[in-house]
Order: sequence, then C-alpha cells, then structure tokens
Amino acid sequence: MEAYFETEQGSRFDRLADVAILSNVRLVLRLERRWAPRCSTCGAICRGGSHEHLPRRRWKDLPWAGRSAFIEAEPIRVKCKRCKRHAVERLAWADPYQRETVRLQQQMGFQAASMPTSHVAVMHGVDWATVRRAETAALTRWDATRPPVPLRRVGVDEKWLGRRNSLPHHFVTIVSNLETGEPVWIGPGRGQETLASWFASLSPEEKAGIELFAMDMHAPFAAAVRADPVLKECPIVHDPFHVMKRAQAAVDEIRREVFFRTGPEMRGIGRGTRWLVLRAWERCTAEQQAKVTELMRYNPLFARAYQIKEEFRTVLHAPDRASMEIGLARILRRTQARRHVELRKLHDSLVAHRESILALAEHRPPTGRIEACLSG
Repeated sequence: MEAYFETEQGSRFDRLADVAILSNVRLVLRLERRWAPRCSTCGAICRGGSHEHLPRRRWKDLPWAGRSAFIEAEPIRVKCKRCKRHAVERLAWADPYQRETVRLQQQMGFQAASMPTSHVAVMHGVDWATVRRAETAALTRWDATRPPVPLRRVGVDEKWLGRRNSLPHHFVTIVSNLETGEPVWIGPGRGQETLASWFASLSPEEKAGIELFAMDMHAPFAAAVRADPVLKECPIVHDPFHVMKRAQAAVDEIRREVFFRTGPEMRGIGRGTRWLVLRAWERCTAEQQAKVTELMRYNPLFARAYQIKEEFRTVLHAPDRASMEIGLARILRRTQARRHVELRKLHDSLVAHRESILALAEHRPPTGRIEACLSG
C-alpha cells in the first residue's frame, strides 16, 4: 500500500512540510493487489483469471487529520465459474456501484439520524443526494444483518402532509411496530380502504401473530380492523394522548364560551389562559394553580369541566381494568347532562369508545412510539 498527499487538482506533494500549511490537500491510499478476487454476486473465489482489468478508481473515505481521504485501487471483472457471470470483484471497503467506502457511509448515516441532510453534506464535502444514498445503503446493511422482529403490537396513525403538499391525498397512514418503534408501512390517505390494503399484503401467519392495535379515535381505522375476518377479534387500544385530547377540547370550548362570548370584561379575565387550562394540574406552579382556581370561581360549568378533565387524566393511569371501569363510570355520570353540550359530546364519545379505552388498562402498549414515528 502507498500513501501520499495531493492537491485538489491532482498534483502530488513531494515535501510533507507543506501539508500542514495548505488546507485543500487530500490523502490518497493506493492499494496493491495481494488477494484473490471474489465474485460480488455469489461470493466465490475466482482463481481462473480475470475477464477485464478496469481503470483505476477512487472511493471517498473517512477524513484523516482534518483532510479528505480517498482509497485508490484497480478492480477487475472476474470470470465466475459458480454463477457464470462476469461481475466486478467484491471489494472489502465498498459496496457495488458506490463511490464512498462502507465506513464513510455508516458515519454519514449515523449523523443524518440527528442532523439535517444538508449539514452532513457540508461536513463531508458532498452533495445532499450522496448523503441520502449513503444513509439508504447503511440502513439496508443494518436491516439485512439484524434478526427479524415479529409484528405483534401494531400502531396506526395518520399524518397531515401540510398545505404545500401537491399530492392528490393530504394525509398518509403510518403503521408501526410498537415493540421496536419502527414504521413498517406507509400508505396514501387515511380511510378504511387504506389500512385494508395493508392487511391484504400480510400473510395469514403474519396476521395470526398480531396481538393488538393501538390507534387514535379515528373511526375508519377501527372499521378496517373489524372488517378483516382474521383480525376482527384483536383488541383495539386507544392512544391516551388522543383520548385526553377529546377532554381538553371540551374544556377549551367551555372556556371560550364562558370568558370570550359574554362581554369584554370576562374576555380580559380569560385572555391568555388556554395553555394554562390545558396543562396538567400537577405540572403547574403554585402561582399558576392559583390562577386556575380563580378562573374556576367565575363559572361553575367551567370548574366542573376542568375537574372532569383532571379526574379523567387520573383514570387513564389506573393500575387495572376494574379501577379504570369505576373511574370511567364516574366520569360518564358527571358528563351525561344534556344541558351541557360540550360535556355531552365528550360523554357520547367516551361511551362509543369505552371498550378501547378500558383495553388500555389491560395491555398498556408504548403508544408514545406512534407519535415518535410521525415526528420522524
């Protein structure tokens, strides 16, 4: 092996003292053949000669001492007696059709997991498409070497694509494995037929291995599960985040009705209190708790709604199904009065999804990983 420095124009350095001064130099590692070639298709050793000597090539490697580094070699096209193909030999430092070494791709893929693609591209002096290709190659190698993970607990949720989306659909459905936190399928739309198309791609063995589904209160998702003849008996567990969001929506609407639709005086009292009202009581400071207590004194309906919200938060953390049933029954008694429109809407929603809410106490799936997939 030979190692030397050169400029970006390819001029070779004879005096190493200049290397410490110039910042545009790069290290080149020229490899000499001392190994028997292997077929990149089947991995067989090809000792019977080469089919073609290819021109000298370079692969970008991890930087050394703050300088770009390249590996240079002359690969050959082999005559494989096993698979009868004339493929380029297998290289230990790079995958086929790649211009970056495996270790550089691994490094860029690792950095791209926590940094913007453009930042990684600038750091290594490549374009963003090279970083994306390196990230894809690193993930492909990782997925090929890890043991298969059975799909037992499934998370389902939708993601809005934004106002600037040019696709015909504005939502995508994301299916994830709750045991690993990884998305396993993404489909266009958020209707019943979208999730049913994923069910159609599963084998009977894969369907039989699914133990439960965790999802929000979007009716088409549950309808798709119940319509499948194999999966219709699987428990559906509602994400407590979205269940609690229903209760918070009712409290927020009552807050608007009490403080913003009764005149300027009450509007001044309730202005700027939305996030304070929606925040959990135990997460509020003493000053914030005093402010919420003051707001509840102005209207008994608002006080009732806020107390129900906080009680419901405790119910969702019940240790077992029996405790959750008792707590949920108390919530339903307090929300069933028809003169309170928003509380009655919350009541009807909880009644409709009662079994899926109670299933949360039995299974306790890590539903936070569903939102982690959406944010990723």
